[in-house]
Amino acid sequence: MTMLNGRQTPKTRQMPPNKTALVAALDIGTSKIACLIARLKPCPSSEMLRGRTHSVELIGMSHVRSRGVKAGAVSDLNECEHSVRHAVALAERMAKVRVESVLLSVSAGRLSGQLIEASAETRNGAVAQSDIDRVIGAGMRHATAEGRTILHALPVSYALDGVKGVRDPRGMVAHQFGVDMNVVTADAPAAKNLMLVVERCHLNVEAMAASPYLAGLSLLTDDEADLGAAVVEMGAGTTTIAVYSGGHFVHASGFALGGQHVTMDLARGIGASIADAERIKTLYGTVLTGGSDAREMVSVKAAAGHERDAPHIFSRATISNIVRQRVEEIFEMVRDRLVESPFAAEPRARVVLSGGASQLTGVPELASRILGRDVRVGRPLGFSRLPNEAKSASFAVPAGLLVYPQFAQLEHVEPRHKRPLMTGTDGGYIGKVGRWLREGF
Repeated sequence: MTMLNGRQTPKTRQMPPNKTALVAALDIGTSKIACLIARLKPCPSSEMLRGRTHSVELIGMSHVRSRGVKAGAVSDLNECEHSVRHAVALAERMAKVRVESVLLSVSAGRLSGQLIEASAETRNGAVAQSDIDRVIGAGMRHATAEGRTILHALPVSYALDGVKGVRDPRGMVAHQFGVDMNVVTADAPAAKNLMLVVERCHLNVEAMAASPYLAGLSLLTDDEADLGAAVVEMGAGTTTIAVYSGGHFVHASGFALGGQHVTMDLARGIGASIADAERIKTLYGTVLTGGSDAREMVSVKAAAGHERDAPHIFSRATISNIVRQRVEEIFEMVRDRLVESPFAAEPRARVVLSGGASQLTGVPELASRILGRDVRVGRPLGFSRLPNEAKSASFAVPAGLLVYPQFAQLEHVEPRHKRPLMTGTDGGYIGKVGRWLREGF
């Protein structure tokens, strides 16, 4: 059986359970670029967060305005590179370390997760690791369409001779062996361009991971993951979704609508500049209206107006109505995607919101009404010495990147064949470009 080669984004090595490590996380978003540097130290298991083997001690942090990024994808290499360099340099200065490689989030590229079933006969009467690799490789090949790349290949459960629910089949006797797996893919150009920006900063990409999965790693308790939950990451340019069931990440989805679209609607609706619209959204943005909102007025400076021009006056109810219409559209799209996912079969599963747009007043209540589920806004869990600004839902993804190495052993990683480099030299920028950019596409 021919195995896939070069179709999977870089994956990090399993975290040694008894060793301390330094990790750098880079989240390239539409509105901000965040870089977190942390020291991971071995720690006893927690009842609430059983899967974590290490505590996370943040030693460096930065977030800067994002440039050259649209809907989570790179739109200008030079501008994005400049922003990334700035963010990493600030975090390095605070941590007093030099970063050589980073873990990188991905929210662009039409994220999509598929539950794939694959099976084959065992070769020696008992399940060996080679059988697992062979069957998972077949499932990954089936899930990867032209122009797509694999972000995650996560086995959910195994089956032996038709009996499902096996957790670890290695060494067990069976004639037929199967696996149910969640394969998460994204558009290859979107992932490659994100990686290219990082490589242009002379940094290696240690691993890439889907933003909603990362948010789930930082926000969800074990009970929520076991009973079923959907994490909705509401970024500036994208909204992405991760569904959990039985403690496993089983589905992913996303679309290019987010908080920045609320800002643009406000700018058009009240005739303000984008900067003023963002300020008004932050100060007065709500999806709830009360009796006094029609009487309370907000003064708005006209876009590109002169100092002598009279400001426009709008009621808070007008602003709330503009905000609510776009947020309702986002949650209606979330609802449609959840109906088509395993989440629909979990009647008591809850929704956990993250991302900057989730912090608008009244969003959990509106989401609960549209989705028909219990909804809460998440916060990063299990982190020590986080500054106040990093304790919010808007930092769920970069915080999840710091947790991600502890779960690396859950993923299947395709073997990569060594190939000679067509560079003529081992040094310089070309020599630093990651193997994934050189292979397969």
